[in-house]
Amino acid sequence: MKTIQITSPGAFALVEKELPLPGPFQVRIKVKATGICHSDSYTVLGTFPGVTYPRIPGHEIAGIIDAVGQGVYSWKKDQRVGVGWAGIRCRRCQACRRGDFILCQNHQITGIHYDGGYAEYMIASVESLAALPDEISFEEAAPLLCAGVTTFNALRNSQARPGDLVAIQSIGGLGHLAIQFANKMGFKTVAISKGAEKEELAVRLGAHIYINSEKENAAEELSKLNGAKVILATAPSGKAISTLIDGLGNNGQLLVVGSSNEPIQVTSMQLIRKRCAICGWPSGTAFDSENALQFCAQTGIRPMIETFALEKAQEAYQHMMDNKARFRSVLKFD
Repeated sequence: MKTIQITSPGAFALVEKELPLPGPFQVRIKVKATGICHSDSYTVLGTFPGVTYPRIPGHEIAGIIDAVGQGVYSWKKDQRVGVGWAGIRCRRCQACRRGDFILCQNHQITGIHYDGGYAEYMIASVESLAALPDEISFEEAAPLLCAGVTTFNALRNSQARPGDLVAIQSIGGLGHLAIQFANKMGFKTVAISKGAEKEELAVRLGAHIYINSEKENAAEELSKLNGAKVILATAPSGKAISTLIDGLGNNGQLLVVGSSNEPIQVTSMQLIRKRCAICGWPSGTAFDSENALQFCAQTGIRPMIETFALEKAQEAYQHMMDNKARFRSVLKFD
């Protein structure tokens, strides 16, 4: 089978490998599509703890079960499935014992700690599998297994309720999905981005209000609307996120899903005077992915994608890293 391996930090290689066999409680997936996510840079650059080489990246995988291992009864050959960020959990740590599996302290992540979806086939543990609805194509399903479930899960677990004001920072790979989710969940949806030319897209995605942060102070504009119940920060810019905090309303919540090492600047008074909170949200379990996919199937939410062949994986990755993807890059397999 053809694979794209990272052989050392920054080094892509097209490598032929033997077809792997599934072990107990594993399945082999014939990959149909793999999304390229910014978090793939953890593997490509070697910045995530526990990365070893060579490694096949990719944690937004959609395909069909090609073979099943011993002890697999609830998943069948030819079934449409997806695999996301959530890989193998330890079942022993405090988080696992509480059932909070996405926070497993010994979590093995797809495409980081074991081989992922930049390949024609991959091996997956049954606990990492999500069933794909027939209404969603493989290419559209792939980004929903990370970008989709992350934004969906963050919003549905937030303090916002239908009718509340929810602001989405940035219209990118995460943001263009978050706007759709916020609208379909019944929130009064505000999109925040740079440039007047993005307003039409924001409205088409479901935004009721668009704030052009090049011309307007986003926090002030949100305050004129009595402040946001939730601001979902999707772009990995600590500086940009920091400017939005004063746009929260009473008991408002800043939810951060765009991963960055840049600090968020906030004073204690900003949090105390309106009883605000800042927190992050890390993706979701395989069952969360199923929930997100089913919600998308029922409401018509879809990612906007560009497709590439496996052999173009490095080009597609760089396209994404250069912020040129509109809005998710996907490797498409025959």
